[in-house]
Amino acid sequence: MSKPSPNQAMNQETPMPADAPPMLECVDLTRIYREGPQDVTVLDGLELRVHAGERVAIVGSSGSGKTTLLNLLGGLDRPSRGEVRIAGESLLELGDTALGRFRNRRIGFVYQFHHLLAEFTALENAALPLIVRGLRKKRAEAIALKLLARVGMEPRADHKPGELSGGERQRVAIARALVTDPSLVLMDEPTGNLDQTTASNMMRLMDELARTSACAFVVVTHDPTVAAHQDRVLRLEGGRLTQQPAAD
Repeated sequence: MSKPSPNQAMNQETPMPADAPPMLECVDLTRIYREGPQDVTVLDGLELRVHAGERVAIVGSSGSGKTTLLNLLGGLDRPSRGEVRIAGESLLELGDTALGRFRNRRIGFVYQFHHLLAEFTALENAALPLIVRGLRKKRAEAIALKLLARVGMEPRADHKPGELSGGERQRVAIARALVTDPSLVLMDEPTGNLDQTTASNMMRLMDELARTSACAFVVVTHDPTVAAHQDRVLRLEGGRLTQQPAAD
């Protein structure tokens, strides 16, 4: 059965069985980089499980490997050892073409620096994942426009990135990540360019999608407010994840 669309998701909840397998699972995830004559281990046997509808924040000092971890979770990099499984499928077993299709179908990614295409409008940027999937442009843009409305960007839909503020570009990037109804959304400092009101609206949208469409979120952030809003907070240190104690 296909996952409900964003509009359907607003009107129904998707209960998950208590024993459901994780939406995201990392097993012995290791990433080693070669720097001159030395090997540098950034991730060292990391384990992570995130269930459908769960929101997990990852915090840690600069250089601790948070972006490296997100790139591995999103299939943008390959591990030195171990594997990542999303919805029960191992990314390690997918070739480059199949992996690209899988990312388009299952994963939404909000990059720290947007990565919007300068020659396209906000609407065209948000619709692009659906067009890549094969939807007709008119249909893709109709769906994308609804997502832009949900992040407050419908009035700016025909503007190109150079005509938008940093916060506006980030909201377009969020709409683009959500437009395909992904099973997993990865966010790298998603509120870095957002004002407090817009950041709060984004977190409410995350809440809604996690609750109604069983979308899982992994959010890398330095913002303690964003981290505290998630179901769990994990700290990346020494190449591994540990549970962050709840704030008093």
